[in-house]
Amino acid sequence: MATVKIGTLVIRTLAKPISNQIKMQVKNHETFRKMCVSLAQTMHRSEIRLRTKLLGEPARNVRPLSEAKAIDNGANFLAEGFLFSVAAGLIFAESWRSSRSESKRREGVSDSLDDLRVRLDSIETRAIEWEERAREAQERQDALTRVLSHIVDNGMRGGWLQLPDTPLAAPTRAALPPPPASTSGWDTSTQQSQDDAQTTTSESA
Repeated sequence: MATVKIGTLVIRTLAKPISNQIKMQVKNHETFRKMCVSLAQTMHRSEIRLRTKLLGEPARNVRPLSEAKAIDNGANFLAEGFLFSVAAGLIFAESWRSSRSESKRREGVSDSLDDLRVRLDSIETRAIEWEERAREAQERQDALTRVLSHIVDNGMRGGWLQLPDTPLAAPTRAALPPPPASTSGWDTSTQQSQDDAQTTTSESA
């Protein structure tokens, strides 16, 4: 930005000496002198006619300029035209540079927005996947809770029950094992002998 401004200032500074040089060359060059005389006379006649029409004066013959005056006016016109062209070119270049910078900035903003849209789409897709996984996990947890609840209830009541909507069958009461053998040292025959002895004693008495 600073370089562009410095370059513009340099061009404007150099334009004035160049315009003065153009004026000198026009006065010294025969072809340019004729062109300046013709241009100056045409401009003079047009100016007089325009002034006459604007002021409402009657038409009159336009007296041409002297050759020296015509050359000077033509040279000044060319020099001023050169300065105007330089200034207009600088303005056009600055406008073009500004529009180009604005276009690049807009393109950068557009690219950034596209990147943000892509990221948002990716985040939305991941969020949907996470919601689906959370829903599946919740369904599995609910199913497991129902299974455990049925197991506990049936275990307290007894019996077998085929759980609905699940292939699991919950055992409610296991088969009871047979009672263990007596380890007290008494068997059935010993107990019978004792009972017979007590009966005999009672009869003798």
